[in-house]
Amino acid sequence: MKKSLLLIAFIGFLLSAQAATVDTVWVESKAMKQSFKCVVITPTKTGNQTKRFPVTYLLHGYSGWYSNWIIRMPELMQEADHYQMMIVCPEGKNSWYIDSPINDSMRWETYIAKEITAFIDTHYPTLATRNARAITGLSMGGHGGLYLGIKQASIFGACGSMSGGVDIGFRKTSWELQQLLGDSASYPNHWKEYSVHYLIETYKPDSSAMIIDCGTEDFFYGINEKLHQKLLELKIPHEYTTRPGKHDWNYWRNAIRFELLFFDRYFSKTRN
Repeated sequence: MKKSLLLIAFIGFLLSAQAATVDTVWVESKAMKQSFKCVVITPTKTGNQTKRFPVTYLLHGYSGWYSNWIIRMPELMQEADHYQMMIVCPEGKNSWYIDSPINDSMRWETYIAKEITAFIDTHYPTLATRNARAITGLSMGGHGGLYLGIKQASIFGACGSMSGGVDIGFRKTSWELQQLLGDSASYPNHWKEYSVHYLIETYKPDSSAMIIDCGTEDFFYGINEKLHQKLLELKIPHEYTTRPGKHDWNYWRNAIRFELLFFDRYFSKTRN
């Protein structure tokens, strides 16, 4: 029994030795005059040791934090190795990944799209072009993935959402949104300008490739369906998937595999 346990431990060590590396780094935000932690998953290089990687930025949801994804889904290391893709999980607080129009201390669009990407490109072996960057996330991070993908299309070539809160007016008194946007009576324009559902109207032909995924039992399912219909009406190309599932990690652990495949195909197509 003891020898069996030692053998299992040794096999586990060998597997871990061949897996992608996971760093936790501090990334400064000059815009917010603070530094925040960030998880960086770098694949094991195969073949060319000077190889550089595309990057998927993976955002957490409301009440989450930077290490949510790697804690809940350590298999991301294998996914990074399989696709030869870096995966970066930044801190986002409860920001909805926007630069607040009423609070200058909340500059999360700037932090994620500009400061984080600049740090990663400076410190890691990335392919530092928009065609080698994608961004997605779950729930609040799903809104962030599409919002930043649309607003910052010169930085991100592809974007996605899993169970995304794609219309922030869905529950105006929830999720600290009024602290970011002001109350909807006083600042009605904020609730449109900062919502993916309306921002999509500014989509340009050369904007980011897009994937959207939501479970049919999810409380955000209805607003994702409305966004999908609006995209069809506007003739905006996108991949839209629904399957049975709730607003939970069982769904997201499955959904991220499809999104990484979508991004890998995008990266491969734009490299050729």
